[in-house]
Formats: sequence, structure tokens, C-alpha cells
Amino acid sequence: MSTPVQPPVSSIGSVDSQRVEDALALIGPKWTAWSAMTLAQESRPMRVCDVAARLPFVSEQFVGKRLATMHTDGLVTRDDDRRGAPYRLNALGQSLAPVYRTVSDWSHTHLSIGQMAEAERVEDALRRLLLRSATAVVQVLDAGGPMRFVRIAEEAGLDNGFTRHRLLRLQADGLVARTGTRLGDPYLLTDAGQALGAVYASVERWSNPGAVRRTSSAPRPVAAATRTHVSAPLGTDGARTAAAVRRSAAAPNSLFSHAPQPQPRVLAAMTPQPAPGRGR
Repeated sequence: MSTPVQPPVSSIGSVDSQRVEDALALIGPKWTAWSAMTLAQESRPMRVCDVAARLPFVSEQFVGKRLATMHTDGLVTRDDDRRGAPYRLNALGQSLAPVYRTVSDWSHTHLSIGQMAEAERVEDALRRLLLRSATAVVQVLDAGGPMRFVRIAEEAGLDNGFTRHRLLRLQADGLVARTGTRLGDPYLLTDAGQALGAVYASVERWSNPGAVRRTSSAPRPVAAATRTHVSAPLGTDGARTAAAVRRSAAAPNSLFSHAPQPQPRVLAAMTPQPAPGRGR
């Protein structure tokens, strides 16, 4: 009886950290993945108001700015430059599907963040990675094992203060940990951090100019863009929040091969505290 061939494990150290971070700068900003996944799911040109209707708690004006940025970055296209002309994914935007699938799989396996819409899960995971020089720090720890932050800074070629800040953020995001509680105790990668090789490799492949980015076949269905994560910031404006909830489209919550999961209904009265930002 033959043994199934296992896919190769991607090495964190084998990727070009600068290429990975340049790619993350394009696909990682907040609501970029959600917008792209909405366009892919609908598989048709969509006006800003139509995309915004599927992104509750986000103003139409902000969605318009995000789509304009994605257009500048080459992820979406428009048939003409008329005001209000619809957007659609181009070949580069459609080729993000494997990246989102890998990011989602990594999150499901290694992050304990509870139940949320898959589009939001991808957004959450990408924000954890969208830190300048964070990839280099992860590579240093992957190659050298536990080490003090001064050594990490030296190996990564970074300023000590900058490195300490990055380590604190990576620790808060669950990618690194300390070997103890004393000042100066070494840092090391968590299981989630050690498993980033596949994510980095997927992002790097997408960013490779020679990668296959064809539109000969229809894109696979992607995650529904229904916001259901109750810890997301809803703001203090009750009327605006209620309106946002009303325009939230009900849709299945599956991403690629993941089975749909029931989602709790978000009530307009809910006003939980915003989660810490993970901006660049």
C-alpha cells in the first residue's frame, strides 16, 4: 500500500522578507481583503455603494477610498473613468485566492480568536503580519532559536528600540513569546509563528512577476462578506450602527473548503470596546 505524498513544508528562512512585506503592504491594509473577497464572490462589476452594502460598520466614503487605492495598486480595474463606474477584480486580484486560503488555514489552525466570518478572519491574520521588518524578526528567531532582543536587533540589522517595539507587537499578536518573566529573558516563536512558512511562501509566490495570473477560468467562490464578529468596533453612534447592521447582507460563511458555520446575530445595541489596531 503506497504512502500518500505529503506537501513540502515551506521554510520561513527561504523567503525574501522584503518581497513578502512589499506584497503585504498591498493586500494587508484594512478592508482590502474583504473588498476583494466581496468582488470575487459576486463575480461581477460592482459600484462602491454595492460593495459598501456588504461591509457593515464601514462608511461608503471609506470603501470608495479603499477601492481607489486597490485600483492604483493594480488589484481591481474599471471599464471607464466615469464617476460611479463599477469596479471588478483583474487577474492580479483574482490570483489572491490561494493566499487568502492559506492565511485562513493558518488562522484556523493556530489562532484562538473564536468564531467570525472568514473574510474577517483573513483580515485579522493579515493585520498581524502587516508590520514593517516583522518578517525579518520572525526569520531571525526561526533560524536562531530563543534569543535576547539585543541579539535579535543585531541579527536583523534593526535599531534596539524599534526591535523591542516589534517584539511587543508580535507577542501581543501571538507570534512570539518570552521564555520567562524576568527582564531580559529571551524571545522565541510560538507555534503560530513557527507555522508562518506556508503563509510567507504563498504571499511571495503571489508577488512574483512570473507567477501565473490568468483569467482563463472563473475564480473559485470565496468568503461571504457578512460581518459577524461581535468584538469588532461598532462605534458609539447608535443610528449609524443600526443602519450598518440593516445593510449587512445575509450570506453563507464559508471560505473555499471550509464548511459553513452558524454566526451569531449582531444587535445594534452591542457596543463592545474596539480591539487594538494592528496598523502598519
